[in-house]
Amino acid sequence: MGRENQKGRKEVGIEIVLTLVLALAVPALFAQSAPNQGQAPPQSQPSQDIPDAPSTVQPPPPKPAPEPQQTTPDKPAAQEQPSDSSSSAPTEGPSQPPPAMPPVETVPQGTFPRNQLGSTEGVYKIPVSVNFVLLPVMVKDSDGRRVDGLLPKDFTVLENGKKQNLTYFTSDPFQLSVAIVIDLGLPDVSLQKINQTYPALVGAFSPYDEYALYTYSSTVSQVLDFTRNSERLTATLNELKLLRGNNNGPAVLNGPFSVGPTVNGVPVGGPPIAPVQTPPREAHVLNDAILRAALDLGKRERSRRKVIFVISNGRELGSQAGYKDVLRLLETRDIQVKGVILDTGALPLYKQIGKLRLPAQGYNDILPKYASATGGGQIFTELTRNSIEEAYAEITSEARNQYTLGYPTKITASTAYRSIEILVDKKGLKISAKDGYYPAPAPR
Repeated sequence: MGRENQKGRKEVGIEIVLTLVLALAVPALFAQSAPNQGQAPPQSQPSQDIPDAPSTVQPPPPKPAPEPQQTTPDKPAAQEQPSDSSSSAPTEGPSQPPPAMPPVETVPQGTFPRNQLGSTEGVYKIPVSVNFVLLPVMVKDSDGRRVDGLLPKDFTVLENGKKQNLTYFTSDPFQLSVAIVIDLGLPDVSLQKINQTYPALVGAFSPYDEYALYTYSSTVSQVLDFTRNSERLTATLNELKLLRGNNNGPAVLNGPFSVGPTVNGVPVGGPPIAPVQTPPREAHVLNDAILRAALDLGKRERSRRKVIFVISNGRELGSQAGYKDVLRLLETRDIQVKGVILDTGALPLYKQIGKLRLPAQGYNDILPKYASATGGGQIFTELTRNSIEEAYAEITSEARNQYTLGYPTKITASTAYRSIEILVDKKGLKISAKDGYYPAPAPR
């Protein structure tokens, strides 16, 4: 009985030891196999932030530090895609998120609905097209000296008799675009006198001015395009010195030299025949020359003051262009005409005779008319070399240093001529400005 009890105690003890061994071994086996059950291979599985289950055999591995991830305000970090190898290269400075795209406030043309409530398109908008009129004005006293220091309040501008509101005023000097026009149909004595004044002509311009050179007699030629190089102008004028003027004197219509040699009053070589001779008719295409210069000047910058500078005896004969047509072009493109009249045109008596229109003899008062209508004012009539050189300096100085007034005016369907009158609120002053202009036509 005692042996049986002792045997039973041994069996119970063995069972207890086996139970304890199993209790310790089985959880360890489960702990080692749990991370790999039901999961993909390690190389295709992204790293997890969930730690492994604790093990009774070894301590759990340390948790790896999470890698920093860049996020944008409109995209959470969980949706970020893994970056490739090129994006993992180190960069200088801290990375900043890109700025958010601003809201789109425009739409393609023609897709915006025009019947929306609250749309202001086309509401309270009255389109008005305007011309801006610029008026160069020269003011002199009774002695012919320029008057400085005037203010906008001193001027009154009337267009077709209606007062205009001045919105622009300056007395600052302007850069010049000058077309120099030289008459080569002069007598050689007068032309040689002009040749001696060419250095003074070049010196009358500033480094900021530009100039072109034209010549005319029976035809018009441009011998120098617009340039600011004074050396080119000097070289071209020196080439003109090689040209000779007209040496023909008055035509011989009767007398002993009109029929050739005679013996006892009988012409040699045959019976006397009544000669028929007419004076030579020389063309002086002044209108065509001014027209050619005006067309080229119209292409220059409007910020420059445009001037046609004519050196001539003032005679006009044989032009294809008429005075009125050329004047309209000058007034449309804001071009002034200034000039020096010499030779017979500078003689006081000849100027009075020139006002009388003789058939087939042309005109002698065309150049002063151009100057007066375009605001050029005085035409210089000179005979001596010194007076011609002084006229060069005076003309360029007046053209550069003028008051400039400006005002807007409406464009209408009518392009009729608009007269301009300028008044100064001071007595004894003489004003030189253009008489009027032709407005630009209204856009269609």
